[in-house]
Amino acid sequence: MTRMTFAEAARRALAEEMRRDPLVWALGEDLVQGGIFGQYKGLAEEFGTDRIVSTPISESTIMGAGLGAALCGTRPVVEMRIADFTLCAMDELVSQIAKVRYMFGGQGRAALVVRMPQGMWRNSAAQHSQCLEAWLTHIPGLVVAAPGTPADAAGLLKSAVRSDDPVVLMEPKNLWTAEGEVMEEIAPIPFGVARHAAQGDALTVVTWSAMVPVVEQAARESGIACDVFDLRSLWPWDEAAVIASARRTGRLLVVHEAVTVSGFGAEVVARVVEALGPGGLRAVERLGSPRAPVPFSPPLEDSIRLSPARVADAIRRVAAVGA
Repeated sequence: MTRMTFAEAARRALAEEMRRDPLVWALGEDLVQGGIFGQYKGLAEEFGTDRIVSTPISESTIMGAGLGAALCGTRPVVEMRIADFTLCAMDELVSQIAKVRYMFGGQGRAALVVRMPQGMWRNSAAQHSQCLEAWLTHIPGLVVAAPGTPADAAGLLKSAVRSDDPVVLMEPKNLWTAEGEVMEEIAPIPFGVARHAAQGDALTVVTWSAMVPVVEQAARESGIACDVFDLRSLWPWDEAAVIASARRTGRLLVVHEAVTVSGFGAEVVARVVEALGPGGLRAVERLGSPRAPVPFSPPLEDSIRLSPARVADAIRRVAAVGA
């Protein structure tokens, strides 16, 4: 095991995939300079500017070029810099990349990765802080992954690069500098398999992405024996593990950074309730952001940010129902 940051782990995984397969390459703004979070640092020196490509500032062009290159047989890694900027390329992603394999009967495939760093980061304000994961899980044809640890950042990126389906990788901006243990031999992590982060009988807690370290800290500080799952991928997601845990504990808390209204947490809750039937849960709660733009002001941003203390309070509240 080696301790490294989220950015270092992702960079190492991409470098290994580029050495393994000469058809893997990356394109996006400022990649030759290392990328906005340093996740491409040094790759241009090793692989050259034909495989680490800095593009003009045009998200639709970047996404469209990735699609064309994938249809020609290469495996592009499309860097969107910040998830919010993907809104300028949604037609290429939603109407083309997600559907091309189906519409052409498998004769063409968009085997590419779209990296979308998302969420709050250093007071980036309303146009640079959004979590768009729920939009994308709604789109047939896309795989959506959301790593929350350096090890998962590396393993999920490897799986994404090797996938024959388009994969959207929602990387949490606030965790690029977070450190964690990563295996010397980085193995691909399959989509749809959650990480069982903690075991307990009082309630089931489900989370992903930037909320993973927050929830893990909150579970420790709450004094409650929580069964904690880090989903790692949102589509597909590990329904079987979550439902089995909720059936055993009888209580469910879902925590995500995105706006609570219509967030992916609603899908998790709905599937668990459908599976367990009436009376299957004694308590259920979703915890996310309010339906409001993310403020630039640091104190205002902190007021809507989910802290370990707020999550711990929710854990105690859900655990107390029917106890």
